[in-house]
Amino acid sequence: MTKDGLTSMVFLPTYTQQPWTQTYSEIIDVRSPSEFAEDRIPGAINLPVLNDTERAQVGKIYKQVSSFEARKIGAALIAKNISCYLQQHFSSKPKDYHPLIYCWRGGQRSLSMGLVLSQIGWQVTLLEGGYKAYRAYVRQQIDTLPQTFTYRILCGLTGSGKTYILRQMRDRGAQVLDLEALANHRGSLFGDEWQNQPSPQPSQKYFESLLLEQLQTFNPHKPVWVESESLKIGKLYLPQSLWQKMRQAICVEICLPLTARVQFLLQEYQHLVNNLDLLKTKIARLKSYYGWEKLNDWYQLIDNGNLEEFVRDILECHYDPTYKKSLLRDFKKVERFLSIPDLSPHSINNLLDNLLLNNEAKLAS
Repeated sequence: MTKDGLTSMVFLPTYTQQPWTQTYSEIIDVRSPSEFAEDRIPGAINLPVLNDTERAQVGKIYKQVSSFEARKIGAALIAKNISCYLQQHFSSKPKDYHPLIYCWRGGQRSLSMGLVLSQIGWQVTLLEGGYKAYRAYVRQQIDTLPQTFTYRILCGLTGSGKTYILRQMRDRGAQVLDLEALANHRGSLFGDEWQNQPSPQPSQKYFESLLLEQLQTFNPHKPVWVESESLKIGKLYLPQSLWQKMRQAICVEICLPLTARVQFLLQEYQHLVNNLDLLKTKIARLKSYYGWEKLNDWYQLIDNGNLEEFVRDILECHYDPTYKKSLLRDFKKVERFLSIPDLSPHSINNLLDNLLLNNEAKLAS
């Protein structure tokens, strides 16, 4: 009993080693912004109890003065930051709010916030082992989970609308692994111009976190459709476990006339059509392959406004030979060739009727 006659209650956070088995109101990463940017649990928010500058300051004092002085200064900074979050982020949280909190190793940073929130009366769970435990789980799962699925590879020359078709398949309920979306890159010379706006790719670690999150939603008894990507998408590498299964998978190749491919690419890359200087900067990367003479031919076509002829020529000279070579090397099990005249809704609907109904019949037999 306290002096005022009230019972003193001490609430403490609980710990978990398997946060993915529960649902939380919010997942809070209390590491510094740079740590959070490199990788985090998908869906987590960043409420750093020490920002990058503060973390570096405390670390310097720890090494140059003493651990005791570092802890004093660190505690003051952490208390100040948590106070700000209490007045802003947590002020509107209801009584049944239940966050999961983690830091680097599941140590002082997450415990500091967890203790404060627990004393308010919220149910708080801390990730035992912190981010390091989560990262070990991702590595283990990425090595094994991709092998549990049966994949179907959608192939086709550049401009065949593979990504577009796959997304229509997903809208019909098919399981689609959109690696380009996860990697934030189109996997080509112009791949970093994602959705008409340049944006950075995720780190390799966060790419794997996003990939695992997607794979965990799939049913292993149904096929997973994926585009015929290379091992590397932009700066990111596919896990070997996934890559080897993709190379062994049955493939379906989409055959689209060259004229239709040219029209699709001109529409898909409107931002480059409207910025010809950027387009020329991009294709300058091919000089070492084709020399200045070919590059100047392409520049002249662009400058003269002959964009259809330019796209046709770069497809025939560069993209088609490169793709055919990679197809022969990596995706040899082409079981079906499906020809469509264009990428109109009518053509794609007919294609998907053929593709998905045929696949369902095979699975049922």
